[in-house]
Amino acid sequence: MLMENKESPSQNKFMIWLKRVGFWGFLFFLLKGIVWLILGYWVLK
Repeated sequence: MLMENKESPSQNKFMIWLKRVGFWGFLFFLLKGIVWLILGYWVLK
């Protein structure tokens, strides 16, 4: 386990974060990002 942390600590931290947040958290941030992109496009249009 210690060797895995030394090989790819950022990837391991990302996987722990992803498991903690879960599917609904990922979906929330994805939709939030899409809404901001649409809003920015609409404002600059």
